[in-house]
Amino acid sequence: MVNINQIMKQAQAMQKKMNDMQEQFSQQDFTGTAGGGLISITINGKGEMRKISIDPTLVEKDDVEVLEDLIMAAFNDAKKKADESTEGAMSDAMGGMGLPPGFKLPF
Repeated sequence: MVNINQIMKQAQAMQKKMNDMQEQFSQQDFTGTAGGGLISITINGKGEMRKISIDPTLVEKDDVEVLEDLIMAAFNDAKKKADESTEGAMSDAMGGMGLPPGFKLPF
């Protein structure tokens, strides 16, 4: 027979662990680059942009569209790294629970 108290304790422990991990990731920075390092963007684990760095050699009147594309590519690179790091840590934390592949928490 399933012990509901044990399940509730496990759920509370898992929730605390997830909250702690989310706090840890929110304080971690991830930097993405584009254009061979000419553009770099740093975001935190929540996906908030912290810093953008543009090499001064890129700033020409006619290069605005290229500059915008490079900024977008650098941001997406940093966001991807943050998402992969978060997913990997969550997977490690939930590894012993026997959840089906693709099952994501929190709901």
